[in-house]
Amino acid sequence: MKQIAFFQTDLRVGGVQKSLVNILNDIDFSRCCVDVYLFDDQCFFDLPAHENLHIKYLTPPPGFFRVLYFGLTQVLLGDVTGGRRYDVAVDFNSYQNECAAGVINANAKKRVMWIHNDVEVKRKNEPKYRILWHFFKGKLRHYDEFVAVSPGIIDGFRRVSGIQDKPITAIPNHIDTGEIFRKAKLDVDFSVDPAKLNLCSVGRICHQKGYDLLMGYLAQVKQSRTDFHFYLIGDGPGRAALEGQIRELGLEGFVTLLGNQTNPFCYMDKMDGFVLTSRYEGQGMVIWEAKALGLPLYISKNLEPYNPGVTGCGDMVQALLAAQKPAEKVYDDLSDYNAEITRRADAVLGL
Repeated sequence: MKQIAFFQTDLRVGGVQKSLVNILNDIDFSRCCVDVYLFDDQCFFDLPAHENLHIKYLTPPPGFFRVLYFGLTQVLLGDVTGGRRYDVAVDFNSYQNECAAGVINANAKKRVMWIHNDVEVKRKNEPKYRILWHFFKGKLRHYDEFVAVSPGIIDGFRRVSGIQDKPITAIPNHIDTGEIFRKAKLDVDFSVDPAKLNLCSVGRICHQKGYDLLMGYLAQVKQSRTDFHFYLIGDGPGRAALEGQIRELGLEGFVTLLGNQTNPFCYMDKMDGFVLTSRYEGQGMVIWEAKALGLPLYISKNLEPYNPGVTGCGDMVQALLAAQKPAEKVYDDLSDYNAEITRRADAVLGL
């Protein structure tokens, strides 16, 4: 019976958090015992219940831990596991020092970091991340192995980290299609205009997700066609600025911000297409969730390397101008996709 530990800051709203929940739903608990260490007791998602799964809540560290050099964080945090022995300890967060210290201080035979983003591009785009990277990059040498959520982020990670001699396995995010199909059919007090092309996206409203870029595209589309409506499911620090941009571009009657929804799938299931124009991603799990629901995908060309098998739009405006309501939407259980993910994850976790 393998002993596995996952360290993550929290299970609040977010793609990283959902990715971990999907892994926990996919793991064969007859072959392992799993401890999940969290530094926050708020949970947005439904967790699987099993006697071999244990959620352990830890005291969150002070905020200044983020701007301490990792070696100091490692000493201050100590071993939070109580001396338990693990075959594999996983830093599923990859950002926060406390998760790394938890993994590295643990008594584990193998230490793995999950990488969720294009670190090279993120450092170029986000000054805050460059500062955090400066303080935590010392932790990287302590890991035995890395997992990247897409092959498109591996080379960039090697370049900025300098790590060339340790294995990095590409393991895309597992998609829980059973949950998606079940929740898509639940009742919701929401409807769309069937006479319009109804498009949606799901994600955090922030610089990375590029919703400001999308508003510019929609304003151009509006000059030639007005039979569309775009719905954004999500929230974030950029909401006020996005609302201002919507007003400035005259898109108030064409764009609706729905905020965070505990069940986005019942909204997505009513749509005619899914749009994503992120500046960069690790993968873009929502693309695959939309694909499972049979939605036509309109994603920007730069997202192709993060999503092998998905074709991006070279000209988003022209793609949306040509978009039509699908004759039918066919659900895709992504069985081959998920089976390969399970095989790779089991190999990394020793199952």
